[in-house]
Amino acid sequence: MSATTDHAPPRMVPFRAPTARLALKPVSTTRRLLDGAWWPRSRNLVHELSALADVLDPLWGRITRIAVNPTYWTAIPSSVAVNGHLVKIDRFTRELDPHEILLLSYTAGRWDLLVIPPRTSASVAARLMTAASESTGPPRTASALMAAEQALRSSSVTDRTQHSEETWEGDDATSHSVTEARRPAVCS
Repeated sequence: MSATTDHAPPRMVPFRAPTARLALKPVSTTRRLLDGAWWPRSRNLVHELSALADVLDPLWGRITRIAVNPTYWTAIPSSVAVNGHLVKIDRFTRELDPHEILLLSYTAGRWDLLVIPPRTSASVAARLMTAASESTGPPRTASALMAAEQALRSSSVTDRTQHSEETWEGDDATSHSVTEARRPAVCS
């Protein structure tokens, strides 16, 4: 006996990565050094670029080429499948900032994004994303933003260390005076 149904059989839907973590500048006619920031979840470029282009294709037009600096990527494929088409990936060691990715589209032009390292804390990533996607202020390169963030973290660590040492010295002096006051008098 056989049965007929109007519905197509269920099909397996492939796992989809979470949407890319992006911060983009508002659309403007003024060309800036960076058009925003991208915070990938890993150093797996094939997986991450697919998620990024899936988000950007509808916004900016079909991504046709991607350029990366290989400094911080473990492996760079020659192309990646995005929305049913292959996108060529080029490597540029000297020509492209190591903290940047360049995306090209025939319909909409070029976009330069700061690449925030995957293991960056959420608070630092938020600061970097905001800085890269601001339309105001002096234009800064991706490496300049990363260096500024590193300097900020270094100065805050130095400030905390100095504060800690001052507190410790103050606590130490106080503990000595308390110890001295509680010491029993020795009678001879």
